Amino acid sequence: MPTKKIIFRYALSGVVVILLSGCMTPAERAARAQAEVEEMIKVYGPACEKLGYKPDTDLWRDCILRLAARADNRYRDRPRMTTCTGQQGFYNCMSY
Repeated sequence: MPTKKIIFRYALSGVVVILLSGCMTPAERAARAQAEVEEMIKVYGPACEKLGYKPDTDLWRDCILRLAARADNRYRDRPRMTTCTGQQGFYNCMSY
């Protein structure tokens, strides 16, 4: 039967792994941002071209950013439902 010390070590190492997995280096953040930009260009670039903007111009890039922001706002403004559970003074609320 494992002792409390061994169980504590495994639990502590698990917590450390979970916490460190959420950390990103600046290079990883830059790579993620670049991937997001490439995805926006792939999704919204053809629409901006159909609207008459020439590719790789400042107006074309502005069109892409505006369309992406519009799509983000569409999902951000959707109705939400909030459910709260708990006891006196301690509540856990979740929004859907």
